[in-house]
Amino acid sequence: MKTQMICVLLALFCFNCFAQYDYAPSKDYPYGRPHPDAPKQIMDYEPMIGQCQCKSFRKGSDGNWGEPVDMVWTFQYIMNGKGVQDFTLKSDGSHGGSIRQYDIDSATWNVHYYSSLSTGVGPLSNWTGNREDGKIVLYKPQKSPQGYDGFSRLTFYDFSENGYKWIGEWVDVGNTIVFPFWKIECKRE
Repeated sequence: MKTQMICVLLALFCFNCFAQYDYAPSKDYPYGRPHPDAPKQIMDYEPMIGQCQCKSFRKGSDGNWGEPVDMVWTFQYIMNGKGVQDFTLKSDGSHGGSIRQYDIDSATWNVHYYSSLSTGVGPLSNWTGNREDGKIVLYKPQKSPQGYDGFSRLTFYDFSENGYKWIGEWVDVGNTIVFPFWKIECKRE
């Protein structure tokens, strides 16, 4: 009887331990799943979950778009389906990614960016924002190279089953000056 009781307790313990991670990436769900207790905004990133082949374009000092850099952009649910992580692998050897958490109190996404090009000491870059008009728009205060107040604005848009697009822009405080500096076009594998 004592042996049976130990086996039952061990089985319950193992079930509880492994059940805590039902929504994390797994063999059956390689990109995880949204947790039912997560804020409903977790679905904002659903069109990007998975892996895409992308072309990354940076604007050069001459004002023209440079040659495209091939990259793979992967989005997955993390923190047992209560957050989103993305990461890039680029053919030029630079890689990066973000951790994305929705803050119910401020009703905004908090996005923390990391990169293999900036491994210095200090806090990660942070953007905040939301889904608006079918786009995900994120902002971070940033001065222009000329010293004007403004924002770095990152926008995901043009979602379809075939992929999505992304653009990074500097905008002034009044949103009257817009300077695109980076764009990415992604196609689903």
